[in-house]
Amino acid sequence: MSKQNKPHELTPELRFPSFRGNTGWATKPLGSLTTPITERVGDSDCVPYTVTSGEGLISQDDKYGRTIAGKSLKSYYKLEHNDFAFNKSATKLFPQGYIARYQDEDDAAVPNSIFTCFRISGDELDAAYLDYLFQGNLHGRWLRHYITVGARAHGALNISDDDLYALPVPIPQGEQTKAEQQEIADCLGSLDAWIAAERRKLSALHDHKRGLMQQLFPPLGQTHPPRRFPEFHNSRAWQPVVVDKMAKVQSGGTPSKSNPDYWGGTIPWVSAKDMKSVRLADTEDHVTDLAIADGAKEVPAGTVLILTRGMTLLKDVPVCLIQRPMTYNQDVKALLPRKGVVSEFLTYLLLASKASIRALVDTAGHGTGRLNTDDLKGLELSKPEPEEQRRIADCLTALDDRITAQAAKLDALATHKRGLMQQLLPLPETFREART
Repeated sequence: MSKQNKPHELTPELRFPSFRGNTGWATKPLGSLTTPITERVGDSDCVPYTVTSGEGLISQDDKYGRTIAGKSLKSYYKLEHNDFAFNKSATKLFPQGYIARYQDEDDAAVPNSIFTCFRISGDELDAAYLDYLFQGNLHGRWLRHYITVGARAHGALNISDDDLYALPVPIPQGEQTKAEQQEIADCLGSLDAWIAAERRKLSALHDHKRGLMQQLFPPLGQTHPPRRFPEFHNSRAWQPVVVDKMAKVQSGGTPSKSNPDYWGGTIPWVSAKDMKSVRLADTEDHVTDLAIADGAKEVPAGTVLILTRGMTLLKDVPVCLIQRPMTYNQDVKALLPRKGVVSEFLTYLLLASKASIRALVDTAGHGTGRLNTDDLKGLELSKPEPEEQRRIADCLTALDDRITAQAAKLDALATHKRGLMQQLLPLPETFREART
């Protein structure tokens, strides 16, 4: 055992009252607490699974819509309840791979090519507690020191199982070791249940918005929406109008990247990566006043932006309403609403018409999606009078405010969970410089 692997006492920052007078914590190698799984599925009846980073073990049917195991299923590793599977593929959140706990009761099967599987041996370690250690990327902080450069042909990281099993696992000492582990897991499990409930609320709000937009906007080619607000029941039908008559369409551009005087200022510069929400308040990149003076196109708050070139167009059409003056690149078109057109309404009208806009998208060089400007200008949509536009926009804006608030609540809970895990789960001394 290397010097780094020798057990040593450590204490969590936060400990439940009933355990504060107990013996301190220590680390033990993962290999001394678990047993490698080598049993193959063979002729057993098992459901094939895969490990997805951040989500855990998911059946291949749910992940891919079909079973991809085929004849190789017989050679898959066989998992039982509370077994662990380590996917050695790197992801953004888990660059050293992801370890998932199998929580169903029926036996499962995972590919033996890039997975290392193990189960807890003895009665010293609680499975849910160990799972939270892995969710906190304890293994990643350890393995990053041992991963060799390069990847195997199938994309897995070059990680030695010996290095994995040398992982120092922090556990409480004394007779109440399992009880304290379970208390920690129960606390974090309650928080996870709360987060899951709030995530369902967010999903329900998104579903409600999609359904509401289908009711408030007429189908393509029609001039009557399925539902109108009571005060507009007797108003005239919506009028067919091409986009060019509703807004002035303006192209953007990119200031020279070779001139540092153009970049790092205070004026937002929009590109596809920024167009992820309906209302855009800021961007990742910013330009200077000199860039504007030398020709960069700046448009006022209330301008609608739509992506017209990029790989994203092959699956979506990002549309957003800017909340302050901004500039934008050549892959984006600005729509400056004309008289009688409410900018928020135009934004939601385009969002409701995504299917029609997607039908106009073709492919440019290298398979990049492209929305021709003339086709966009000539797209015929229907609009009501400004008063009804404002009523629809206000309704959907209020709903978007609820969605934004709910998303912020989820982010706050996730941050709270990360902080609580850091306090409840002590990190061995050799890891602390890497804690995030």
